Amino acid sequence: MQEKQKTADALLRRISELHTPGERVRLMEVCGTHTVSIFREGLRQLLPSGIELVSGPGCPVCVTDQVYMDKALEYAKRDDVIIATFGDMLKVPGSYSSLSEAQTQGAHIHVIYTPLEVLELSKKHPDKYIVFLAIGFETTIAVIGATVKAVAQAGVKNVLFLVSHKLVPPALRALLDRQVGQIDGFILPGHVSVIIGEKPYQFLPDEYKIPSCIAGFDGVEILSAIVNILEQRKSGHFEVGNTYHSVVMKEGNPVAVRMMNEIYDVCDDAWRGIGIIPNSGLQLNDDYAFLDAEKVLPIQLEKPSLDPKGCQCGSVLQGLIKPNECPLFGKACTPDHAVGACMVSVEGSCAAWYKYGFSSGGLAWED
Repeated sequence: MQEKQKTADALLRRISELHTPGERVRLMEVCGTHTVSIFREGLRQLLPSGIELVSGPGCPVCVTDQVYMDKALEYAKRDDVIIATFGDMLKVPGSYSSLSEAQTQGAHIHVIYTPLEVLELSKKHPDKYIVFLAIGFETTIAVIGATVKAVAQAGVKNVLFLVSHKLVPPALRALLDRQVGQIDGFILPGHVSVIIGEKPYQFLPDEYKIPSCIAGFDGVEILSAIVNILEQRKSGHFEVGNTYHSVVMKEGNPVAVRMMNEIYDVCDDAWRGIGIIPNSGLQLNDDYAFLDAEKVLPIQLEKPSLDPKGCQCGSVLQGLIKPNECPLFGKACTPDHAVGACMVSVEGSCAAWYKYGFSSGGLAWED
């Protein structure tokens, strides 16, 4: 512990050396685990006042679009369907309800802990379709892709996938292209980068001349990434930094990437509160279309999809406002009664600000 403290102190001294007093530097992390770690370790309070850490679209539950949730709820109405989902999707609000509310009204919703559980569910309920809510970034995509393959190879006929996978690099490009907020560097996600490696981020230094660095998850690892980004800014030599070499290889995980390319096609996709981002999603390709819920069991939404009134998730996800600047935060919107998806997941920006913010001085609201 003493050694770690010494390392942290040295990194903080280096950050102070690299930062020009009075200069405002905004660094965006795009990983929910980083968001939580920054709060838990109290990093905001340790940095020079001019360096601001802002949270981007790094939580897969948070960016899941309203229309997708409405489709999931439409499937949940069917007596011949069992929804299989990760638990943090239950409270994500749709336009008119949530999976949790649908469950209390008799919908068949089963919480799973690993995607492969859908195979056991299919055996227990051969008379029903198991519709798995396949969301997530590249890390989860690889695992779900393996499940898609397993279902196809097993010849299982009653497992389907409602897909809304999201890709991180196109979202970063979209944030920079929109020029809606100051972003001076990216703290890049560790888990996603384990899969895709460094190359997919190369457009950041090449096209936008902006520094970035792949980071691990404890305080020292995040501080190391901040030092790397500030050194790039100081030298004017921009690259995709990587201070998480022990886990993230330059080429990522080629086996996982090949499998993803085998199963999915890239498509445009909608991000909650942000809109359509080109080439930011994945859909099952023609070879696996027989497992696509929307193609096997087409549905039509009875009502238009609506964003929650007053919810500022889109602005939070783009780093335009802090969670506590949303008028609903801590009042109408709490973890027990979430209005927006950013308050649902433990990795959501709003949930992290609510849980950790007061103790680390991050919130401007009081009980």
